[in-house]
Amino acid sequence: MSPFCEDLEVQDFDDTLISQRGEGWWERAVSLRVRGLPSKRMGYDIERFVGYVNEGLLCCVCRDVLEEPLQAPCEHAFCSSCIHGWLVHHHNCPEDRQALDITLLRPLFRYMRNDLSRLQIRCRNREQGCEMVCSLESVDRHERECEYGLVTCTNTGCPMQVERRTLEAHLSVCEFRSRECPNGCGYTILSCDETQHSCVAELRTELELLRSEMICKVEEVRHEMESRLDSQRRHMVQKESLLKNEVEELKGQLSRVMSDVRALLGAERLHRQELDQAELEKREVLELLKSLQREGRAPATPPSPHPASEGLRKAGSARSLALDCIKRKAREVTVI
Repeated sequence: MSPFCEDLEVQDFDDTLISQRGEGWWERAVSLRVRGLPSKRMGYDIERFVGYVNEGLLCCVCRDVLEEPLQAPCEHAFCSSCIHGWLVHHHNCPEDRQALDITLLRPLFRYMRNDLSRLQIRCRNREQGCEMVCSLESVDRHERECEYGLVTCTNTGCPMQVERRTLEAHLSVCEFRSRECPNGCGYTILSCDETQHSCVAELRTELELLRSEMICKVEEVRHEMESRLDSQRRHMVQKESLLKNEVEELKGQLSRVMSDVRALLGAERLHRQELDQAELEKREVLELLKSLQREGRAPATPPSPHPASEGLRKAGSARSLALDCIKRKAREVTVI
């Protein structure tokens, strides 16, 4: 990584560096120093590469070998982070000052990507002892698996970072390694706490904790059951009140129906009496009618000059009126 990508200091830029970076490089460096670049470091340090590196494969901002490269329409290439940081405060190419917008950036030409991929680079863990030299396109995969790379201890609470190849040895002696208590209490204890561990105290604490949890659960269940019972009780009271109202209403309806039935029975008895009386009168009238009809069929006597003949005519007329009255009465009884 060049001095430009680290904290920029005035003494970092001698005449040689300025001449290497071309005209206008100092201006860009000071501008970026004042305005600030993103904290992420981009570009591969040119000193890590084996053999010659073409000038066209260097970032025009940090002057290191391109990492995640992008290209401007003017064909100048930059690291992705470098050019994005530059365009936050500028709107031109840092190399030739032509107008440049972030939407105009494009991937690198294929032949340049191929040249980048074929470059041979040393592992970044070289100072720890790794002698691996591989192509740029495979260096990330190697460094993720490099035995000399630093990894954080997997034990919870341990802040140590060790080389991947020594991780197993560290885990065997790590103060934060855990194991089950050898005395049989079943607790998992850390190595640093092993001397202070007391099975009886731990079990007593666990028992108290379980007891507290059980009491809390019992109280919760009790409160829940009481709440349910109160709800059921209120529901039953409301239901009982509704049923009582319905029973009272049904009693009232039954009383009214019984009154109507008694009234109907009384009317029926009265009607039956009237029918019996009418039937009796009908029989009497029919008997009277039959007797009158029998009398009407008797042989007639020759007229007599006796003065009583006029009385007989009047009696016959009265009898006819009586017959008409009896017939009308019989018809009325039949209708009833």
